[in-house]
Amino acid sequence: MSTWKKTPFESLLVDSKDGEWGEGDSAVGLREALIIRGTDFPDLNNPGAEFPRRWVKEHIVERKQLQARDLILETAGGTSTQSTGRSVLLTKSFFDHHRDIPVLCASFSRHLRLDMEKYSPHFIYYLLQALYRTGYMAVFNIQHTGVSRFQYTAFKNHTELRLPDRPLQEKIAAILSAYDELIENNRRRIALLEKLAEEIYREWFVRLRFPGHEKVKKVKGVPVGWLVQELKDVADEVGKSTRPGAHLAERFYLPLDLLNTKQMLPAGHADYTEAQSSLVTFEKNDFLFGAMRPYQHKVAIAPFPGITRTTCFVIRPKIANAWSWLFLTLFQPTTVDYASLICNGADRPYAVWNKAMERMKLLRPDDKLLEKFEAIARPILDAIVSMYFVQQKLTACRDKLLPRLISGKIAV
Repeated sequence: MSTWKKTPFESLLVDSKDGEWGEGDSAVGLREALIIRGTDFPDLNNPGAEFPRRWVKEHIVERKQLQARDLILETAGGTSTQSTGRSVLLTKSFFDHHRDIPVLCASFSRHLRLDMEKYSPHFIYYLLQALYRTGYMAVFNIQHTGVSRFQYTAFKNHTELRLPDRPLQEKIAAILSAYDELIENNRRRIALLEKLAEEIYREWFVRLRFPGHEKVKKVKGVPVGWLVQELKDVADEVGKSTRPGAHLAERFYLPLDLLNTKQMLPAGHADYTEAQSSLVTFEKNDFLFGAMRPYQHKVAIAPFPGITRTTCFVIRPKIANAWSWLFLTLFQPTTVDYASLICNGADRPYAVWNKAMERMKLLRPDDKLLEKFEAIARPILDAIVSMYFVQQKLTACRDKLLPRLISGKIAV
């Protein structure tokens, strides 16, 4: 049976150094390096993600270059809702995708290199996640000259961890890693389906290479039978403002920060509170379009009947078989560009639907083509919605297991 021992955090490390930012341009004595910032943490396992490339003094690159199974700890840059002290583990696959360039962490972070004969990097990574989620890391968060900073020295000197021997560390990390791999594989499937749906849309309605396009005549570049219409002709803004009360008790509250331009479905939901002075209702499969900074221009499919803030348009198609086409139209850069042009306020930049968003011009295909597109695109979008619910369940299960496994409350 494994023995869990109290271990000072500092004794885990064989090396730890601050990050670098370097210069924006090449110069004598500088070497190009890939820089990882705190904002890049969520994208490290995304092969298609791009990271800053900067020029750093060669001797600093040699001294601070990162390697697989290093940890990066964010030491500055927190927000009012996200304290500093986040961490990420650098995997071998990350370096496999970036063989051509040395990797450093940014100046608002530091790297942690563990004594791997005694400590599993994966286990320590999960332990740091547990400390962050329980609020322990926030204890070392201070506000200094307008910037939130993490007191690393105080954390290192005052933190004592309870750790099992290395074989048990590996077993616990393997269980949690299995969930992370499932979550990551599901995320990649979602990304592929999103890309597929968008590519079909662009091929049919942007490049105009839809089925049978060779036989369709065009007048001034517009296929015969297609109409130039305004958004109000194909959809309504149906969200009605209401006050919190018992009549909303059966609905889920959806915070706007769960809207994401890279996700066609919000990641979760939460109960509303009486603190919300005004809310809008929506139904399943309505489109939610963010109308307030920093969420403006973000669009998502409503996964359930619910309520959200009034700083969100609730858009519902009027036309049969136009659901998929309209959603992907709202998802396009041209829609974002139009919405940016009509911004007219600090809080809700384009609050008046009937004077702004409803006048956006759309090129509406004929009904037969819309029907064909709906038959192809709707199953893809429905599959994405289903996968997000799977993602929720996997994440919730992992998050429940994490503190219990990492503290030894559940025997392995």
